[in-house]
Amino acid sequence: MMWVFGYGSLTWKANFPYCQQEVGYIKGYARRFWQASEDHRGVPGKSGRVVTLVPAEDPEARVWGVAYRIAEEDREDVISLLDYREKDGYQRINDVSFHPKDPSLPPWTLTIYIATSSNPFFVGYTPESEIAAIISSAVGPSGTNAEYLFNLAATMTAFGVDDNHLFTIDTEVKKILGNV
Repeated sequence: MMWVFGYGSLTWKANFPYCQQEVGYIKGYARRFWQASEDHRGVPGKSGRVVTLVPAEDPEARVWGVAYRIAEEDREDVISLLDYREKDGYQRINDVSFHPKDPSLPPWTLTIYIATSSNPFFVGYTPESEIAAIISSAVGPSGTNAEYLFNLAATMTAFGVDDNHLFTIDTEVKKILGNV
């Protein structure tokens, strides 16, 4: 059995078979729009921005998302699909501790994909206003970058999660697009 953690588009768009999902969090990371996207939410020469996880200053910091349990018979196909989906700079990390929102469930380990600072699409710290300007106009094969942002913000709102970085950018993009 394998569990995979989604903290970006996988929170609302799991395009693979799974047999269980649980909302919860991992510790020690922060979700940031510090990864350029030329394959999904932007194109070469006009990249968009998608989230990755970076080490948090606070080891107790939480990133909320969705854990998906993958049936053993689907494991290799799902790994292949996710390795392709996350091909532009993401790497698979196993054995990360996941804490389910449901207090009756114990923590367990799972796999995450993160874009490390050593990949060519990692852009690092950028002011949120600049990220918002990029997201407001970027479009790629998977749709507009704003759609990605809005879906992620709506999902985290539904989970009752406070994510200042995400919600600041969400508000800024809505202002730019006249959606406020």
